[in-house]
Amino acid sequence: MWCRRLACLLSVPCQHTRHRLLGPSCIRRTFTAVVARWHHTAPESLNCAWQLHGDHLELRYANTLMRFDFVWLRDHCRSASCYNAKTNQRSLDTASVDLGIKPKAVRVDETTLFLTWPDGHVTRYGLQWLVKNSYEGQKQQVMHPRILWNAEIYRQAQVPSVDCQSFLETDEGLKEFLQNFLLYGIAFVENVTPTKEDTQILAERISLIRETIYGRMWYFTSDFSRGDTAYTKLALDRHTDTTYFQEPCGIQVFHCLKHEGTGGRTLLVDGFYAAEQVLRQAPDQFELLSKVPLKHEYIENVGDCHNHMIGVGPVLNVYPWNNELYLIRYNNYDRAVINTVPYDVVNRWYTAHRTLTTELRRPENELWVKLKPGKALFIDNWRVLHGREAFTGYRQLCGCYLTRDDVLNTARLLGLQA
Repeated sequence: MWCRRLACLLSVPCQHTRHRLLGPSCIRRTFTAVVARWHHTAPESLNCAWQLHGDHLELRYANTLMRFDFVWLRDHCRSASCYNAKTNQRSLDTASVDLGIKPKAVRVDETTLFLTWPDGHVTRYGLQWLVKNSYEGQKQQVMHPRILWNAEIYRQAQVPSVDCQSFLETDEGLKEFLQNFLLYGIAFVENVTPTKEDTQILAERISLIRETIYGRMWYFTSDFSRGDTAYTKLALDRHTDTTYFQEPCGIQVFHCLKHEGTGGRTLLVDGFYAAEQVLRQAPDQFELLSKVPLKHEYIENVGDCHNHMIGVGPVLNVYPWNNELYLIRYNNYDRAVINTVPYDVVNRWYTAHRTLTTELRRPENELWVKLKPGKALFIDNWRVLHGREAFTGYRQLCGCYLTRDDVLNTARLLGLQA
């Protein structure tokens, strides 16, 4: 049950050019498209059909209508002279391609598109490759399959923790862990020796440690040794970390080494689940949160630590081609003065922010867990918000930030979509 995949969070229906309002400059192209003749791969087959226009090829295949600019088709040629298959890098100098280029001949069979260019060069594309890599195909694809959750959904899924030995020594254990992490944005490893050194070994199994102003492996208690509320015994509201970095840290690792007292449970909230509720209730507010840039700031002058960090970006970040959400930047502690939003927009932004905050604070969306020595928690800091209830007594935590690219790289090498 836990490994099922949901559809894209923000699916957008494919819109073709014919549904758009066209200016005078587009009239000639539209007329050409209307009178152009469709060619089929075989007289009796409608599996694949194509037609040429003034500057592009229109192709219908696998229930997808695609449009390819001629320059694009020349630039992406995978022939030996244009693309190095050993290094997976382009050899063709894109700047050398004539921006007005047109194919001299076009042929399509049941599986392949053939284009002959004016200089005699032949480009071949598999039709499935074109579907996968066309703009229209990308709009229908999910970059990162996820299961969105509230507390009840997560508990019912019974997502298993992974044993430390299996995680460290087998690809199967590592793959199970990464599958959990990619789908839910959180994952646990059990039976970890409760030391900072062993936690570091655990983290380095999947990624390089991202060194920040807090160092590589951080270790903290409630001694207020840094100018941050995390270094106290106070409760922390839900937030994502390092919003004041231009690229917030991708993954966070927590391991409680010791706690002699009460309280201190960790709060986890799926920010993407909350954002989906906003999208359903008020899509205009979701759009506003994805377009208005804000500053986040960290100013520290404690002991020998002197820092002034500023990160800029919207609360919600989406891929422009399919509107898929990939990052939430939410931290009311570190949000700077709002001076990037004009007067006539700021009140609407506050309304949208309140709608999102209401969803994030719904009790049914809160997953509370008690971190204990031996159980390490990995959090997708681009998706899942974390917080903490107040606590008493002595409490030691260690952890680190991981480079997101390396974690996703490890997952892809194990055959996972990431």
